[in-house]
Amino acid sequence: MSRAARSSRGSSALRFGRFASMGTVAVLILIAGVWASWGTAQHAMLTKGRERGTVAVTSCGATTCTGPYTPLSPGSQPRPEVELENSVAVEKGGTYTVVLKPGGTDAVRSGPAGILYAWVPLGGALLLASVVVAGGLLRTRMAWVMAVAGAALLTAAFVAV
Repeated sequence: MSRAARSSRGSSALRFGRFASMGTVAVLILIAGVWASWGTAQHAMLTKGRERGTVAVTSCGATTCTGPYTPLSPGSQPRPEVELENSVAVEKGGTYTVVLKPGGTDAVRSGPAGILYAWVPLGGALLLASVVVAGGLLRTRMAWVMAVAGAALLTAAFVAV
């Protein structure tokens, strides 16, 4: 067997190895982004059958804000205090539409702002995975599409919140 044939076979194996490993890394990054987002997004998006209402934030701590819950959906009961994640999207004195997580006093913002904010981890994952796709897989068009989608999601969340 000639030296060129052996060299060609070796470089093909390296190319396949790079493609497989970088593809796996990109897919894992995207799965982690969906996983991180879905915990909150499912409550914000799938509101049918859940308790919906408003929270008037009266106090904020290091990680949560609290306030009285006023129901908007039939069958929902008012609560003297529910917890809402303290973030840039929540401030003391504001009133927010929320969905209560089942079986507790934890609330998640609903509506377009809540849905977009819930998917922010996926936007970050798209941006990170686009770098892997461009550098490791050499698929620049796909990387640009992913980067633009991630940036659009993060920008839309910033504007909505």
